[in-house]
Amino acid sequence: MVPDVSTGSDSRGLIAYLFGPGRRDEHTNPHIVAAWDMAGAPDPGRDPAATYSQLARRLDHHVDLRTRELGGKKPPQHVWHCPVRTAPGDRYLTDTEWAEVARRVVHATGIAPDGDEKACRWIAVRHADDHIHIMATTVRADGRRPRTHQDGRRAQAECRRIETEFGLRRLKSGDLTAPRTPTGAERAKAERQGQTITARHWLRERAYAVAAAVHTEADYFTVLQSLGIKVKTRLGPETGDVIGYSLAVPGDTNAAGEPVWFGGSKLAPDLSINRLRERLPDQEVTDHPRYVADPTDPWRHIATAVHTARTVLDSSDDAAAQGHLAAFGDALYNIASAATGPHQAELRSAAMAFNRARRSATRADHQAATALRKAAKELAYASNEPGGLAIALLFATVYLAGAAAKWHEQRGHAQQAAAAEEAFRHLQAGYQQAATPVLADLAHRAPRAATARRFEQDVRAALPDHADRILTDPTWTALTTTLAQAETAGHNPRRLLIEVGSQRELDSAERPAEVLNQPNRRTQAARSRSTTSGTSSMSATLRPPATPVSTRPEERSRYR
Repeated sequence: MVPDVSTGSDSRGLIAYLFGPGRRDEHTNPHIVAAWDMAGAPDPGRDPAATYSQLARRLDHHVDLRTRELGGKKPPQHVWHCPVRTAPGDRYLTDTEWAEVARRVVHATGIAPDGDEKACRWIAVRHADDHIHIMATTVRADGRRPRTHQDGRRAQAECRRIETEFGLRRLKSGDLTAPRTPTGAERAKAERQGQTITARHWLRERAYAVAAAVHTEADYFTVLQSLGIKVKTRLGPETGDVIGYSLAVPGDTNAAGEPVWFGGSKLAPDLSINRLRERLPDQEVTDHPRYVADPTDPWRHIATAVHTARTVLDSSDDAAAQGHLAAFGDALYNIASAATGPHQAELRSAAMAFNRARRSATRADHQAATALRKAAKELAYASNEPGGLAIALLFATVYLAGAAAKWHEQRGHAQQAAAAEEAFRHLQAGYQQAATPVLADLAHRAPRAATARRFEQDVRAALPDHADRILTDPTWTALTTTLAQAETAGHNPRRLLIEVGSQRELDSAERPAEVLNQPNRRTQAARSRSTTSGTSSMSATLRPPATPVSTRPEERSRYR
């Protein structure tokens, strides 16, 4: 059961919506199921003589009194609104049950405590099977405002108790770190314009992608503007420093023709100016060269940093772990930007899915994740995608996303755990798309049977506890090719297996041979010196330095 508290100032407009047909004629049989006074509340849904204006006047009676007391000034945001919806798959509640839900919610939130004769006036309207809308005017009979501090959290807690008593699906309360969901008006506007996502969602993804790639706060605003996004900063009255900012989609205007602005914190909590500054220290761009001599260096650095992050998640330092999860969220955007194969779509979906897993109520130590964040920014300007290193990096991200889901689950972060699981599935699909042709090519060039038998003896000697599973793995043949390449380059296969086996998690791996086949420092060097084309099928052609965002030009102009 999900409550969603908001406030406004137009009581009659809200009443017209609640009793009207809806934006797509989805409202059926609208009627009041509970109210401050059922006998005194006109019901436009059941009483033909009742009108919206009559109901609005009855609800606003105390507001009118308060307005006269204040000399004609209405209290700001005096309309309180709280839809309450059951979870998908729950049974439909009766009107009597919904009436009890409404009375308990207004009591819990301080709108109308039980037994308080001077409480605010309110109604609960049902116009669909699975939800009601509670509306109140937040002026009491004695002229005072109700005590509604943390009303959203109190409504959530009461709904958890109602779920238990009514036998409904038990949901997890949020931790106030989720981004705001688009309003019904925003979704309807996107549908009218033929868009699949709302302006708020579109801006959020671009802001995340840019923040992941740039080095300074100034670059953040500059790149956003270069994409055509409107930027408006708010300056402090004394210092003149930026204390906030808002973004607007190009061409997205209101009825007056003005841009529709979204504040950074309204897009997502960690896109506020203060949270951004924690991740974007004000330092010279020259401290971070955008282009490096060896194009494989960024991929090596990010792979090393991702492996380190996996170790941090296993530690007891929750602040450092949360910092690495935030940095990993940035890294996913840049990995998707640098990828060039058909797996790029899955990587982008993984980056978007992981946004909910990158923050929680645990305060992040961003300094602890400096290496991962720096490596991610280097990757934003990488000029090519080296096949073997890229596949190894994708493999590492799959395991880190799985570890992130487990880390959140252990701490009761249900929403973040679900988001990390979704990202894990996208990364796993992307890895399979990238790795399958390479593994097939390696298997096609397998060494002679006598050499393969010698490598089998090496596996049994080096990794006796995992040998049977490795040798029956479908990717074992591909691993023999990698071992042959390493041997040709001068490495001892048995010692190499021991070294790689100590660095990889084999106990829980479904395909241990595939895990061993991920290049480390020595095997990658062996492959790069080999005259064969083992990874050429996944190597990207050289292209100009990438722009530091994960959007294509055609996507940037979709709202123009």
